[in-house]
Amino acid sequence: MKKIFALILAILMVASLAACGGSNDATTADDSKPELVMGTNAAFPPYEFYDEDGETIIGIDAEIAQAVADKLGMTLTIKDMEFDSLLTAVQSGAVDIVFAGLTVNEERKQSVDFSMTYATGVQVIIVKEDSEIATVDDLAGKTIGVQAGTTGDIYCTDEFGQENVKQFTNGALAVAALQNGQVDCVVIDNEPAKSFVASNDGLKILDTEYAVEDYAAAISKDNTELTAKVNEAMEALKADGTIDKILAKYIKAE
Repeated sequence: MKKIFALILAILMVASLAACGGSNDATTADDSKPELVMGTNAAFPPYEFYDEDGETIIGIDAEIAQAVADKLGMTLTIKDMEFDSLLTAVQSGAVDIVFAGLTVNEERKQSVDFSMTYATGVQVIIVKEDSEIATVDDLAGKTIGVQAGTTGDIYCTDEFGQENVKQFTNGALAVAALQNGQVDCVVIDNEPAKSFVASNDGLKILDTEYAVEDYAAAISKDNTELTAKVNEAMEALKADGTIDKILAKYIKAE
């Protein structure tokens, strides 16, 4: 009798464990979220850069992308890559969206779709404090450092010729080249320019604007559904003040 009771008890315990396992699997499936893969170049503060531990990408674009992902019920994954490979990555499907301080222009519109704009960028000129360069007009015949693939690269190459422009994989390397005398100036967005000048002695930003432009996220032309959803989310985040709060967190009013 004791053996029969023990056998029944064992069967009941196995059934109970199986039921618990099935419940956990169902919960995991319910909790799972689709992934939103964001491509960026994390060397463009304050839009995207690594935290002090060098492990997590933070900044304006990272926070806006996270807010968008939350609105869409998705899990955000960020991939760091070279800037001039980002549009190819989104076109090929290697990433779903690009947030990278990316300027909207007609050339890029031919290959990708853009979200609504969320920030305004200003291209400026960094020089050494004792530089003879004082205005945009003084750039003729000078060696100009730029980040490859950026609008600064495009503008300067078109206006001053490839022979006068040196491309670098990120802004920090361009600024290092300026410090070392390899280039005479660097053309880059105003906000990262301020970060680079603050962390490098002997540099200044000229009090002149080289170009003013709009920033937006890039999405594949084959993914119109995602573009519509991202725009809807961003419009809501703009309306409720979330985007403005993120911008104000990283860009202090002067």
